[in-house]
Amino acid sequence: MEGEASEHTTRGEAPYLFGDLLALARAHWVRRMAAAVAELGYTDYRRTDAALVRLLRRGPIAIGGIGGGLGVSRQAARKLVDGLAQRGYSAEVRDENDARVVVVRLTAAGEAYASAVIEVVQRLNRELVGRVSRDELVAADTVLRATFGNDAQAYLAHLRPPP
Repeated sequence: MEGEASEHTTRGEAPYLFGDLLALARAHWVRRMAAAVAELGYTDYRRTDAALVRLLRRGPIAIGGIGGGLGVSRQAARKLVDGLAQRGYSAEVRDENDARVVVVRLTAAGEAYASAVIEVVQRLNRELVGRVSRDELVAADTVLRATFGNDAQAYLAHLRPPP
């Protein structure tokens, strides 16, 4: 358990806490994303926006599909979509093929926002790849995928491996 001494530490030595490093790295990445997106004129970036707008960029999708695509519950997906809609970035419309189905799509403002978010994601990724070797990147990718265990393999399957 994190925070407790383990057999891998000696008395008085702090244990290695991967989860703490992971949480700090995620928080730092989100701050960099928010700052870079703000430089492009969008000061309302939220930490879930990058994955959500990239998913919606593929085309209109039902709330259940959003939840499945992001690995969250339908209720959580609804909150994320509502947050985008409140900022004018998404709207709910009837499916073109089945009027009984309501789907979420990006608005024109949402498309512009998605472009800005994607530009920043790509830039931050290029910067990271420029600071580490391919072997280091592959090792980090392997470790991060291992944190999911077997319960998220379908979600992880669509994530490309390092270049």
